[in-house]
Amino acid sequence: MKLILIFGPQAVGKMTVGQKLEEITDLKLFHNHMIIELLSPFLGFSPEMWELSNLFRQKIFEAVSKSDSNGLIFTFVWAFDSKEDWEYVKTVCDIFEGKGGEVYFVELEADFNERIERNKTPNRLDHKPSKRNVEQSEYRMRIAAENHRLNSYDDEITKEHFLKINNTNLTPEEVASSIKEKFAL
Repeated sequence: MKLILIFGPQAVGKMTVGQKLEEITDLKLFHNHMIIELLSPFLGFSPEMWELSNLFRQKIFEAVSKSDSNGLIFTFVWAFDSKEDWEYVKTVCDIFEGKGGEVYFVELEADFNERIERNKTPNRLDHKPSKRNVEQSEYRMRIAAENHRLNSYDDEITKEHFLKINNTNLTPEEVASSIKEKFAL
C-alpha cells in the first residue's frame, strides 16, 4: 500500500500531475476537490463544509488503507505555517503507516504568474466547478499567498521519501514520470 501526497499552492498542477501519475501507475487519484465540490453547493466554504470534508476524507483513507488496493494519490494545499495542517498530515500518514503502508511526499512549486495562468485551464475548470469564477479564484490565491507559507523551507521535510519539484517549465507528464522513477512506482 502506497500513499502519494502531492502538495503545493493553488494552481501549481497537483491534480493534473496526479491524473498523469494515475495513468502510468496502478494508484488511484483522490484530489482534494473531489469532496469539496460535493459539499460546497450545500454548505459553501463554511466551517461545517470543512469539517465534513475532513471526515469524508478520513473515512476514505481508512477504507483504502485496509483494502487490497495498491494505493492512493492525494492532493492538497499544505500551509506550512499552520500547526493544524502539520497535525492533519501526521494523521493521514498514521492511517496508512498504521496498516503497514508507505507514504511518499511530493511537493510542487511554480512561479506565481505561471500559477495564475494554470488557474484558467480547461482541465482545472472542468474538475473544479468552484474555481470557474476565475477572478474570485485568483483573488483567493493571492490572499492565501499573502497569509500563508505554501511551500516548505529547505530541509523542513525530513521524510525518507520526499521529492520537491519546481514544475514552472515542466509538463505534467514529465513531473509524473519523475515521481514514478524516483519512488519506483
